[in-house]
Amino acid sequence: MKRNRLYILAVAFCCNVLCLMACAQEHTANEKKLSIANAISRTTVLLNNQDAIVPLKSLDKKNIASVSLSFAYSTVFDSLANKYDKITSFSADSYKDSVNLNDLEDDLKYFNTVLIAIDDQNVNKAKYINFINSISKNKQVIISFFGNGPGLKSFDLLKSPIVWTAQNNADAAAIVPQYIFGGIAASNKLTTAYSARYTMGSGFTTTAIRLKYTVPEDAGLNSNNLKEIDAIAAEAIAQKATPGLVVLVAKDGKVIFNKAYGTHTYDTNVPDKVTDIFDLASVTKVTATTPAVMRLFEEGKLKLDTNIGAYIPKARTTPMNNIQVREVMLHQAGFIPYIPFHDYVKTGDYSRDSSAAYPTKVADNYYIKKGFFKDFMWPKMLNSPIKTRGKYVYSDISMYVMKDIVEHISEEPLNQYTYENFYKPLGMQTAGFLPRNRFKPEQIIPTEMDTYFRKTLLVGYVHDQGAALAGGVSGHAGLFASANDLAIIYQMLLNRGTYGGVEYFKNSTVDMFTSKQSNVSRRGLGFDRWDPDTTKHYPSELASPQTYGHTGYTGTCVWVDPSRGLVYVFLSNRVNPTVTDKLSNLKIRGRIEDVVNKAIDESKK
Repeated sequence: MKRNRLYILAVAFCCNVLCLMACAQEHTANEKKLSIANAISRTTVLLNNQDAIVPLKSLDKKNIASVSLSFAYSTVFDSLANKYDKITSFSADSYKDSVNLNDLEDDLKYFNTVLIAIDDQNVNKAKYINFINSISKNKQVIISFFGNGPGLKSFDLLKSPIVWTAQNNADAAAIVPQYIFGGIAASNKLTTAYSARYTMGSGFTTTAIRLKYTVPEDAGLNSNNLKEIDAIAAEAIAQKATPGLVVLVAKDGKVIFNKAYGTHTYDTNVPDKVTDIFDLASVTKVTATTPAVMRLFEEGKLKLDTNIGAYIPKARTTPMNNIQVREVMLHQAGFIPYIPFHDYVKTGDYSRDSSAAYPTKVADNYYIKKGFFKDFMWPKMLNSPIKTRGKYVYSDISMYVMKDIVEHISEEPLNQYTYENFYKPLGMQTAGFLPRNRFKPEQIIPTEMDTYFRKTLLVGYVHDQGAALAGGVSGHAGLFASANDLAIIYQMLLNRGTYGGVEYFKNSTVDMFTSKQSNVSRRGLGFDRWDPDTTKHYPSELASPQTYGHTGYTGTCVWVDPSRGLVYVFLSNRVNPTVTDKLSNLKIRGRIEDVVNKAIDESKK
């Protein structure tokens, strides 16, 4: 018995030693990575930026192509560029048979912005320089030049911006796109004259306007202190709390951790990827509906102390008429929490095929009859009893109401309004409703195997039954996105309204909506917040009183902590294959958040 105990202790000791060694190796490796990255940054110079084209702004007006002119590390370059906006990749090597690159130029006709990567081994090729000179006549071109400085002479006649680094390797390929999009600020000047055009002292300065992608050490953290995230993620999967998950951490505008764990479902070996798209569930409330409300409030078109009936004609003869918008946003309107609309669906209300009579797709092979939302669901909500006005009762009906108010004022569907005003200009590529219209099912994480209502595995169709019956676009659920997209919009909020050189909100608007606004609950306007009842440890034990964000039923959350400069994103599909409470019972989300909180606090000592 004693021998067994000693053996177990010895094994545990060895495991701890190995773990510490691995941690130390990771910290050392990341310090080395950061040192290399900083060395590259010290030799990177921005030239020809007299028109302030770099960093790129107004992404909603850009259609961007990335062209590799035999650049060996184009995959790395494009991968980083794709974190900022949708980039379509082209390679000159695919046009090897052509004497010139006219065919490539022809294939670029739909793009107005072209990023060109070239190194010093290829910069003297007439074919490439002719292509650059030709395409830069009618498109916005930005050159990324890797290698020895004398090669700059080839660009003496070029007016387009050039980002030059003396390094020609994968590390440099990951850094240069961040200059182009403003993840890293340009500050260096040429220390040598390379031509009559590129003289000593040449170089432009910029400021950082978007997220930077780097290692924890770049934000002052020790990678060792984040290792526990791996263990908690492994525990979540082993305990069948969720088949897979993605965790992203941004600190002070730098993405320092972004990892995927597990698989899409328990019975598949398809691994989760950081680019995968998740059903955000109630995170929709603060990532779609609330920003729309904030924008209309700021424009003076929506007033928080005006009653619902002023905006929704149908509500004027219902119990909702006199309730104020502010009460709705605080979940104090007295609405009942939820109406199980799928329980009301009868044979004849749906069809397995689409037709004029059954136009609304709810899932694969499931179409609801025309007018089901307008004629049945919406009147049932508007006429539902007001039972608890003035008390905090979390209700999905509140965001059905806010969606309708937003659409009346903006005269646009919520999905279109949020895409045009936020997701597209911010560079959020996956964020939006109805993802099956835009993405392959393989990129979307499955949610529940719905045996009761839709009789199918849900992939890219909203898990929430009410939102599904409403056609997939709702104010309380229906939004899908990747972790990186959420990091972008919540960094904008952490910045108090600005991102990418654009002001989306005034500081005061962000401060108001995200701070405590209720006398009877912890809530902000739309946003959930840190709970002052410290026995609840919500959203986590070490979360600061400034923390705001939201959770989602499918196993998601996003939390912003201004006191720590933190954006924390957790995405999972805990409802697969069927709903389980293990994610909450094991406190997976909060424990990971606290690993991050501890690591940040440790870095300040």
